[in-house]
Amino acid sequence: MKFADLGLSDELLKSIADAGYDEPTPIQAQAIPPVLMMKDIIGIAQTGTGKTASFVLPMIDILAHGRSRARMPRSLILEPTRELAAQVAENFEKYGKHHNLSMALLIGGVSMGDQIKDLEKGVDVLIATPGRLMDLFERGRILMSGCELLVIDEADRMLDMGFIPDIEEICSKLPATRQTMLFSATMPPPIKKLSDQFLNNPKYIEVSRPATANTSIEQSIINIAPKAKRKLLYDILDNEGVDTAIIFCNRKTEVRDLCESMRKDGFDAGQIHGDMDQSSRLAELERFKSGDINILCASDVAARGLDIKGVSHVVNYDIPWHPDDYIHRIGRTGRAGATGIAITFVTNRDAEHVDSIEKLTGMKLPVRDAKSIKSGKKPAAKHDGKPKDAGKNKFEKPAKKPVETDHDRKPEKSEQPYEAKSETAKPVKARSEKASRKPAPALATPVEDEDSEGWNGPVPGFLDAKLNR
Repeated sequence: MKFADLGLSDELLKSIADAGYDEPTPIQAQAIPPVLMMKDIIGIAQTGTGKTASFVLPMIDILAHGRSRARMPRSLILEPTRELAAQVAENFEKYGKHHNLSMALLIGGVSMGDQIKDLEKGVDVLIATPGRLMDLFERGRILMSGCELLVIDEADRMLDMGFIPDIEEICSKLPATRQTMLFSATMPPPIKKLSDQFLNNPKYIEVSRPATANTSIEQSIINIAPKAKRKLLYDILDNEGVDTAIIFCNRKTEVRDLCESMRKDGFDAGQIHGDMDQSSRLAELERFKSGDINILCASDVAARGLDIKGVSHVVNYDIPWHPDDYIHRIGRTGRAGATGIAITFVTNRDAEHVDSIEKLTGMKLPVRDAKSIKSGKKPAAKHDGKPKDAGKNKFEKPAKKPVETDHDRKPEKSEQPYEAKSETAKPVKARSEKASRKPAPALATPVEDEDSEGWNGPVPGFLDAKLNR
């Protein structure tokens, strides 16, 4: 099936072709026709399946007819985090370039005055996080009576973040005759209750079993002592054919400390976590996307919504506390048909978390021996496209063979197991040539942010709410 078979306009098909796409993903093929027919839908799809375009594309064609009015948006898209809202806005900018549609992005961390000015001009598409939307509504700066389309995206994430009461209140203020689309990776009872309450005879679309990990991702766990994690991580980056990687930690302090240590040891690493201000987060993510850095240390604030092409590896430096977060973390690789590798470090205290993940995914996670990484027995990782330097390890430079003396030589029987040895061994500094040529950039200064954990990415440069206008 081609996009041309779905009933989209010629202008929209041109934008899709300009973006390099020809065939829709399963969720797009099943969702776009009923949306164009103005039907309510429930879409169950895991991350990386092209879900965003499945509602952005038909909405552009629907909204092409009609005009906006001041403070009365014609459509509303609710996202749980700033980063997800920003990425949806980027999709509208990319696909709506041949349409004269206006857009506003209502998220925390951005001047409310500028957002109010955008609303006063009238917008066709309003993309918002629940908190900022409710704030402006309570101030009387926005009217919802003219909203024709509503999208509730990442509904299960909304549930996790406690936004369901806000969603219910927002829905109650919208016209009863609106068209509603709800998307979620899973369908827990509270989300089912929400859909029963606010959707009218919806078409149910499911493109994969809920809570399953992407089958194009090669997953494994490695049992390791806590103090040996850092050396094991360095060995993976040096010996596993890593091109680009996202390293997940459970705590913001761990993200910060790990990134700082990696920079000192010569890695081109960046970080994203809740204690960074918005401009610093944006700068780090843009450096990762552009290839200026190829390692991103992140807390779960970045697990959902990050859509970066070519991420070859995800490493769970800490196993996630919630099994759902495992699905979304590893989903940063193996996207849009590409393959990827996800490695999770497991300590002797993590057995319960492993059981929860295996129960949720319905699969037994393969166990790897840490020594297999150290010895280089694992072949280079397969991922989307070839590394920039094919046949070379991006993180490793040739090391000179040391001259061994009788004083330095040790009998083989004195060698210790990997875990015990790594607790005291200094990490090997076999890093990229790029890192050896320039000093590590200064770390962003952590600041307090009242909405810190609700944002996980960039705010695009089009906050003047315009698309070709």
